[in-house]
Amino acid sequence: MIKDTASRLVVGLGNPGRKYMRTRHNIGFMLIDRLGNHFGISPDQTKFKCLFGQGIYRENRLFLVQPMDFMNRSGPPVFQLARYFNISLDDTLIIHDDVDLDIGRIKIKAKGGHGGHNGIKSIIDAFGSDNFPRIRIGIGRPEPPVDVTDYVLGKFTPEELQNLEPVLKKAEDAVETVLNKGTTVAMNHFNCLIDG
Repeated sequence: MIKDTASRLVVGLGNPGRKYMRTRHNIGFMLIDRLGNHFGISPDQTKFKCLFGQGIYRENRLFLVQPMDFMNRSGPPVFQLARYFNISLDDTLIIHDDVDLDIGRIKIKAKGGHGGHNGIKSIIDAFGSDNFPRIRIGIGRPEPPVDVTDYVLGKFTPEELQNLEPVLKKAEDAVETVLNKGTTVAMNHFNCLIDG
């Protein structure tokens, strides 16, 4: 085990493989790719079914992670990686899609249940706790009769992709705020933003 007391794990949830690229369920992966460019960290290492990169951000070790198991099995790879690098659960920030938030909305939570999200459920089960911060990125809920599963596993429309840029920028800013100022400050700022 590698000991490092000043480390943060930022994990974007999604499904691996080309089939799922740019699908709504993979917006966590999309943000990790963007954060990699922003922080100059390349996710070019693999361990415990995780693709990850690491670097130094404000004198802390920062890991950007994409679990390479399917969404409903995200927890064990993240748990193993966090344990290996000796990173506590409350220093693990999870990013995921949310059908209960409109596209353009993000919401930060300090802890809580899974809300029906299988990736979050898997992480709670693996760690045995829901005491971890997460950033929820809205993808909107489909109108009936569209099936929710088909919707989240479907690709963003060209119009939605065009509208994603400010959403991902806002989520990127939210990650930086959590890292720099803490979850409470980030919640107070970003959870009250109601426009895109």
